[in-house]
Amino acid sequence: MIAHYGAWAVFFGAAIEGETAAFLGGILAHRQLLSYPAVAVAAVLGSFVADQACFFAGRHAAHLKFVQRLIAGAAATRVKELLERHPTGFILAFRFIYGIRTIGPIAIGLSNVSALKFACLNAAAATVWGVAFTAAGYLFGNAVEMLFGHLSVHRHLAIGIAIAVVAVVILATACRRMLKLGIRGG
Repeated sequence: MIAHYGAWAVFFGAAIEGETAAFLGGILAHRQLLSYPAVAVAAVLGSFVADQACFFAGRHAAHLKFVQRLIAGAAATRVKELLERHPTGFILAFRFIYGIRTIGPIAIGLSNVSALKFACLNAAAATVWGVAFTAAGYLFGNAVEMLFGHLSVHRHLAIGIAIAVVAVVILATACRRMLKLGIRGG
């Protein structure tokens, strides 16, 4: 199942969660369950597609309540300021800045940055991001193996999924708190 659906899982994981999925994909590549190039491409494309979707949500669906909630908080104000001062640098860097991964492309969609410019810069940044996090997982595969011993692949996968679930819960809790603060402060 991992060999057949693993790259798709990394694609969707990178689109929805991000770093954890790309890192775990790198670990699976290290274990030779998936091909490293396939995992890296899946991470790059998942990140790229998700950010393009968020950009177009900002560009064409700004009236929707979920978009309004995302852009109403203090983080969104900071994003807008950074975007106005350094548009190209911000587009290249937002995915590496904690807490603005979703808000960033939506705010860019609301700005006057052209869709073509965003797509080109997004492709470059997604490539660096996807390759870097997948490579980190691949390179730290030995460390993970030393930490958890020579467990069967299923146990490594179960531990990886547990770590990913914990990361998603923490991220969701942090986002909910940011939204509540943004709604109260706005």
